[in-house]
Amino acid sequence: MLDADELAVLAVGLCIKLLLWPAYHSTDFEVHRNWLAITHTQPLARWYVESRSEWTLDYPPFFAWFEWALSLAAARWDPRIVDIDGLGYASGSCVAFQRLSVAVSELVLFAALRRVVRVSGHSIQSRIVAALTFLSPGLVFVDHIHFQYNGFLFGILVYSLAFALERRNLLAGTTFAVLLCFKHIYMYIAPAYFLYLLLDYCYVVRRDPQGRKSRADFWASGLRLARLGLAVTLVFAVAFGPFVVLGQTQQLVSRLFPFKRGLCHAFWAPNFWALYAAADRALSILTVGSAGLGSTTRGLVGDTSFAVLPDVTPMATFAATLCAQVPALLLILMKRPRSPLRFIEAVALCAFASFMFGWHVHEKAVMLILAPLSLLVMASPPRRRTVRMFAILSVAGYYSLFPLLFGTQELVVKTTVMLLWSALCLALLRSADGTSAWRCLTMVERVYVVGHVVLFCIAEIAPAAVLFGRLQFLPLALVSVYTALGVSYAWLGLVADFFSY
Repeated sequence: MLDADELAVLAVGLCIKLLLWPAYHSTDFEVHRNWLAITHTQPLARWYVESRSEWTLDYPPFFAWFEWALSLAAARWDPRIVDIDGLGYASGSCVAFQRLSVAVSELVLFAALRRVVRVSGHSIQSRIVAALTFLSPGLVFVDHIHFQYNGFLFGILVYSLAFALERRNLLAGTTFAVLLCFKHIYMYIAPAYFLYLLLDYCYVVRRDPQGRKSRADFWASGLRLARLGLAVTLVFAVAFGPFVVLGQTQQLVSRLFPFKRGLCHAFWAPNFWALYAAADRALSILTVGSAGLGSTTRGLVGDTSFAVLPDVTPMATFAATLCAQVPALLLILMKRPRSPLRFIEAVALCAFASFMFGWHVHEKAVMLILAPLSLLVMASPPRRRTVRMFAILSVAGYYSLFPLLFGTQELVVKTTVMLLWSALCLALLRSADGTSAWRCLTMVERVYVVGHVVLFCIAEIAPAAVLFGRLQFLPLALVSVYTALGVSYAWLGLVADFFSY
């Protein structure tokens, strides 16, 4: 049964989501409506072939089946929602159905967070962080305004990590395999899962009766490896098997991995490449003037080119990501005894590495870092530096989502949500010694956090044409660079923190 606090969190969340139904929604709204139509009206063999709309199905099969299940209800709610030729259909009933589907599917995250709270002994800290996670600005902005299903997917991830905390490693690995078949972006954290499960679950060590000597039990280890391999194989066979039988393997791969996109998204995600692109812009102005700006980073698709600095290839970002993930894997290899908390730290660092150095990273991917970090803060009393880095990353990461909501009617909503959530986080989140997150911050870090207010005034309030003249890209660039500085600082701080004890 839900207690009073949990009911209050659900009620607050429901009120916020209902109020946001009339808000702006991005092209992702039509993307998912079209996926409802594809899975409802087309045979299985056409799901990854259908292309009369530009918003083709490009998520793994389990998500396609999720859309199919939703389409059954959508057809009863409003048959025009699943009309394959109804491109751009967004009536009031369509908006209500799709908004409601996000809110209902997000209950998976709520249930998963409750499980972590239970594992954490129902501590006050775990309950506070669970509420802050469920009501986070990221989910409000991206899922309930912009329109996506991240809360549902994060719920599956949190369940997997909760099973790891319970030492139910086989179930944790199987759940993660299911998650990969819903959305393949989670493959970025797969190295941490693979190494941890291999060493903590598959590798069995037996001690002698006196407990002084230990040796590997290869028979038991082999059985566990086979059990895990069978579970994961079955999951992928159920998801991808039908399309392999249909001879659509290559078509499916081409949909899931569209490498024709450029290094940076139209709005630079706050990572290393945002700083790299900003440096290129600055150097191009200094060396060739404003004429050189036309050859620097550009939009949604196509190769990204730079005016001064060397161009970056997908292979270079792949190599950089792998190198940046080494600290995460070392956490699992070196830390003894090996524990679920070290595993969650490794998951967070793997996600961080892919965000910092990955190819065509979206700003929304910062939430993939904050999800395991939230669990880390929930599951055990955090150290001061962990709290500091979590607070800085949360403020910078969630503020970096502001450009997604560019309409004037969303200005008050996103500002109010961000201010209230940040104030609650900085006041209520506490370190192991009882110090609030705000007091844990150093003076320089406090100045950086408060500096987002100045950034807001420049990027959101000041008239760009008057303040920046021809350089009207500068407000967005300032948001990317300023938040990238905070995100980069948090990454370095967490690496140092996780290895310092």
